[in-house]
Amino acid sequence: MKRFRSSLSTAAAIVIVAIMLFPLYWMVNASLLKPSELVSKSPTWFPVHGTLDGYRSAFSAEGGHMLISLIVSLGAVAVTLLVATPAAYGLAKLRVPGRRALLFALLVAQMIPGIVMANSLYIAATKLDMVNSPLALILADSTLCVPFATLILQSFLRGVPDELAEAASLDGASKFRTFVAVMLPVARNGVITAALFSFLFAWADFLFGVTLTTEDNRAPITVGLYRFIGANLVDWNGVMATGVIASVPAALLLIAAQRYVAAGIGSAALKD
Repeated sequence: MKRFRSSLSTAAAIVIVAIMLFPLYWMVNASLLKPSELVSKSPTWFPVHGTLDGYRSAFSAEGGHMLISLIVSLGAVAVTLLVATPAAYGLAKLRVPGRRALLFALLVAQMIPGIVMANSLYIAATKLDMVNSPLALILADSTLCVPFATLILQSFLRGVPDELAEAASLDGASKFRTFVAVMLPVARNGVITAALFSFLFAWADFLFGVTLTTEDNRAPITVGLYRFIGANLVDWNGVMATGVIASVPAALLLIAAQRYVAAGIGSAALKD
């Protein structure tokens, strides 16, 4: 009976995973099908007579947008970590006046509607002549990434034993050296988790991208994909190929960093 229940649970899990992954499979499948197969009444489940025309069209139209998204995402990660890691260290290990108020402010910052922030940032970018600049997108994405990363990292650092910092202090290390040489290596999983989520947010951002870019050749991949779909309603294999290409960097990053993310989130949860 126990073996039957185990087999039933496994079968149910496989079915659930298959249902969740089916849209991804269909996107990949459709990206390889010919246009005539995509519009036929009977669906083509396997791309036996597949074509790469959709990928050629996608790379030709969206290659520049992907490069912009990569620059913006990496820039947002850099800015986020430069701001969030020392902020988290200060909140977790130093006697910061108004610590609870600062933590509450970080929580509130994540509750502000994105459209409100986008409109405000557009006005600021216009006055600073930064519309259509990747720097504007980097700073805009960082406004939401920094509070989240700070909360994740301070939760992780709060569980690091104080004895490590005290030992470094006895050896003559300054607070900055203690932070860089002792705390950051110990908090590696938390840093990777914060960096990963910051990258994914910046890569998937559409609202800031469509608000702060008015020129098509300066738009990130999300905006480029949106405009590509609007201009190519009959080229569905090209549209699907664009979706696949846009998903690859995030998928590869998740696969590469999954064990660090699981460790970082688990540690933060336990230490809270």
